Amino acid sequence: MGLVIRLRRQGSRKKPFFRIVVADSRFPRDGRFVDQIGTYNPLLDPPKVTLKKGQADFWLKSGAKPSPTVKRLMQLASTTT
Repeated sequence: MGLVIRLRRQGSRKKPFFRIVVADSRFPRDGRFVDQIGTYNPLLDPPKVTLKKGQADFWLKSGAKPSPTVKRLMQLASTTT
């Protein structure tokens, strides 16, 4: 069971909203997940990223690997906070 930190799409058509979740890599993109650790709203100017630092650090130390997009969003969230 490989854990990944990735985006889970929410919102309606042409109005995307994403949740940053920890999920098993075998589950589908919008399927079951283990924990929700943040959100990403690309429609705002500038795009808004919220991240629970404590939970993100816990899952990274537990061996969860972030997707390339989430990795960039985590860097963005750390520079704005």
